[in-house]
Amino acid sequence: MTITFISTKLKLVRPVPSDIDIAQASDIKPISQVAEEAGILPEELEFYGPYKAKVKLEVLKRLQDRPNGKYIDVTAITPTPLGEGKTTTTVGLRICPKIT
Repeated sequence: MTITFISTKLKLVRPVPSDIDIAQASDIKPISQVAEEAGILPEELEFYGPYKAKVKLEVLKRLQDRPNGKYIDVTAITPTPLGEGKTTTTVGLRICPKIT
């Protein structure tokens, strides 16, 4: 089974806009589409709106015989006015299907 992820195109802007401008200009992919692309079934998700969901642990048992894929880690750093960074990390799937 080959799974294809549809990447979101980046729009680079100079000078770098503010956080709120970036957030408001972004095209967010629905979590149901992300899950489908990763091979996660709708009944294995607990939705919190169209863009957030928890993955139920039952998915581990269903996908246990699949080879491990790549670990996906999405990270953002927002510096404060004093220069130190605040880091937020989301999305980490060890069992995601092999990306081709």
